[in-house]
Amino acid sequence: MQERSSVAELANALKRELDRYPPGGKLPSSRALVERHRVSPVTVSRALAQLAAEGLVVTRPGAGAFRARPRTDSAPPPGDTSWQEVALSADSATELVPRSVDASGVLVTLAAPPTGVIEFNGGYLHPSLQPERALAAALARAGRRPGAWGRPPTDGLPELREWFAREIGGSVTAADVLITAGGQSAITTALRALAPPGTPVLVESPTYPGMLAAARASGLRPVPVPADRDGVRPDLLAAAFRATGARVFVSQPLFQNPTGAVLPADRRREVVRIARAAGAFVIEDDFARRLAHEDAGPLPAPLAADDPDGVVVHVRSLTKIASPSLRVGALAARGPVLGRLRAIQVVDTFFVPRPLQEAALELVGSPSWSRHLRSVSAELTSRRTAMAAALARYLPELALPHLPSGGQQLWLRLPDTTDEPALLAAALRAGVAVAPGRPYFCAEPPAGHVRLSFAGVAGPAEIAEGVRRLRAAHDELRS
Repeated sequence: MQERSSVAELANALKRELDRYPPGGKLPSSRALVERHRVSPVTVSRALAQLAAEGLVVTRPGAGAFRARPRTDSAPPPGDTSWQEVALSADSATELVPRSVDASGVLVTLAAPPTGVIEFNGGYLHPSLQPERALAAALARAGRRPGAWGRPPTDGLPELREWFAREIGGSVTAADVLITAGGQSAITTALRALAPPGTPVLVESPTYPGMLAAARASGLRPVPVPADRDGVRPDLLAAAFRATGARVFVSQPLFQNPTGAVLPADRRREVVRIARAAGAFVIEDDFARRLAHEDAGPLPAPLAADDPDGVVVHVRSLTKIASPSLRVGALAARGPVLGRLRAIQVVDTFFVPRPLQEAALELVGSPSWSRHLRSVSAELTSRRTAMAAALARYLPELALPHLPSGGQQLWLRLPDTTDEPALLAAALRAGVAVAPGRPYFCAEPPAGHVRLSFAGVAGPAEIAEGVRRLRAAHDELRS
């Protein structure tokens, strides 16, 4: 059972037992709760902390946990927030692009499903695939480094910038790199730096919903450029630049989310050439480079590695391959744009906390890092194969146009007769959560789709069970 499920179950059990104790009465000791509920001391501690946060118990160091006394003060009357509707929409008439943001496409991959629901909608590695021991050791060592809790350079620690530069390769140096608070923050900074509010930004279609939400929150107008199984189509990209006058194109050339496509060599050259001819930048989101499968073969170098003219602004992160909470990434750029990126980042966040940067350095420099990368590659390969086989067996109606050799998801087209929202609702009733395809398109989607992640589950057995539940949901719609 996952730790978060154990914590939730224990917290609920303790809530049901609270009436046994008078207000101010002492609950059983942590040791007694461990023995009674057969859980770890960490689970007990977290469950009690959850109840304390809800105001149900009070914890006293050295004394234990006590049932909270009821509050005697009456709840204040609710305020009147209706004025905000006017304030938030007052400028909408003058805004070229309204900045109200639909974050549902992002939240669906961040929200934990109810207990017992198989998580095919996740955006991160399952806890069993994360290097938790190595992370704990790295954080402990980082905290003991001299000056670890002091103020870091605003651009990031020199050693970490150098490591990211080596990862990108080519002629990129540490001087071209800024350390960011993860990939999402880097994308947002790049969009704000490169495109003024109200202007178009070209995006692959389909593409990552978090980028679309960040663009709209910055007042930008995403314009779709269709892609096929080999990624964005250069002919349509060139036409889109001519038609819109856009100065930014956002691309995921390697293991694109959600399709898993890899941009071939000829298209890679064409994309950079077309952008350069249009006087435009390419934001290269290289989020999945360390999520390659064992059968991926040699990976193409990043676009930024062979870009002396500074067309490409490169985004890289440790989050996907390590942990959702290791929010350490990098921006790489050349020329005057680097100064603008630096200025926006400093104004927004000052700097990435130094202990987190030090921990990242400790992690990637440890012997366990290469072992972790090999393990994840093998596990993702196994899980992708298991999910594809289960889909072919139980749900052949769902088309799988491309079997990716990297990343953590499969992108499936629904039959024309299948209603996407209805299937998602039926799937949740059947005990499996899947990500809708609609948020991956910034305009009308050509068909219904679903995105199924094989990385956020416990293993092949859970994948097979999840696909069987999805089969049951599909049958429910047809009955």
